[in-house]
Amino acid sequence: MFLTPSPIDVASLLLTAREGDGAVCLFLGVVRNENEGRPTTGIQYEAYGQMAESEIAKIVRSLEHEWPLTRVHVEHRVGNLRVGEVSVAIVAVSPHRAEAFEACRAAIDRIKTTVPIWKKEMHPDGSCEWVDPTKRSGRGGEWERG
Repeated sequence: MFLTPSPIDVASLLLTAREGDGAVCLFLGVVRNENEGRPTTGIQYEAYGQMAESEIAKIVRSLEHEWPLTRVHVEHRVGNLRVGEVSVAIVAVSPHRAEAFEACRAAIDRIKTTVPIWKKEMHPDGSCEWVDPTKRSGRGGEWERG
């Protein structure tokens, strides 16, 4: 299972390294208190469960095919999250750091563009809006609202 309504146990992800691994690359997506200058109090994540699970499994298999010595693990929250909570965690373990970094970066990029997970930002004034994860800004690969 890749989707979870429960908090992600980050410490347990660090225990996925095997004896021959020399690199553990961990990416954590965290709910922040603003997006593009607008205050945010939290995020609600919704997913098309079976399809999202299947798509993440395909991504993991493809990454492990591209980097055969690398293993990738993904966990993504669903439900209501507060500022500061981890929304997505990706760990890539590999004998070498380059492959671990590359696989970890590729994982989050592919998840953002292909997995049916949607997020709704909540604002202090009680309003909310859906965020389009497929639109990128020009700031070093960060994602922006649609």
